[in-house]
This record gives sequence, C-alpha cells and structure tokens, in this order.
Amino acid sequence: MGKNYVDIENDQGETLRYRKHANGRGLIAHGAKVHPSAVVEAGAYVEPGAQIAAGAHIGRGAWVEQDAVVGQGAEIAPHAHIGPHASIGARAKIGVRTHVGDHAVVAVGSLIGDDETVADGERIATDRRGLRLAA
Repeated sequence: MGKNYVDIENDQGETLRYRKHANGRGLIAHGAKVHPSAVVEAGAYVEPGAQIAAGAHIGRGAWVEQDAVVGQGAEIAPHAHIGPHASIGARAKIGVRTHVGDHAVVAVGSLIGDDETVADGERIATDRRGLRLAA
C-alpha cells in the first residue's frame, strides 16, 4: 500500500505536506479544510487555510491558493486558478483555465466561462448564462 501524503518544497524552501483526498486523490495541504463530500481530482492542489465546502468539485490540475473559500456545490473546472483569499459562492461555476485573483469574490450561482480572468479584488455576479449583472 502506497503512502497517503506527499512532501513538496515551496519557493521559500519550506516543505509542505499534502495528503491525498479520499474523493479524487487531489492534494490537500496541512491546514486546509475540505468537506468529505467534496471531490478534489488528481493533480489539483488545495493550499493551507483554504476551505472547500460540501459537494464542491475541484477539477484536475486546478489550484486553490491559501485562505480561499469555495462554497457548497461550486464547480472549479480543470486547470483553473483560485487566488489567495478569493471567495467562490455556492453553486458558482468557474471555467477551464480561468484565473480568479487575490481577494476576488464570485457571487452565489455565478457562471465564469473558460479562459477568463477575474481581477484582484473584483466582485462579480452573473446570471445563469454567464452575463454580468450590475453591482
């Protein structure tokens, strides 16, 4: 039986330990909180302090940085990047290769398409088709 964790050295020379999540085998850093019903696919990383709520789905190769929050039932597509301190609302959908910046907020139920960028600190809400709503 193989080990259930991986040690990775960061840019500052610190070694961080990641455990493999039971649903999907993605890597969860020590200090991150991931609900048991969430799915974190292989190749995805969840950094320290991040919180992933019940029923959320983190796609293959996605990266959820430190202290980010992903709401209940939210879907983060493969290779998306959720920046530090960002907040993704419940049932929101983030597209493939989309970047959500530092301290950005995506409202409940919003749809952010593929290859988009949500700027640092931006607050965004869309309808179910992905059209932006007035703030």
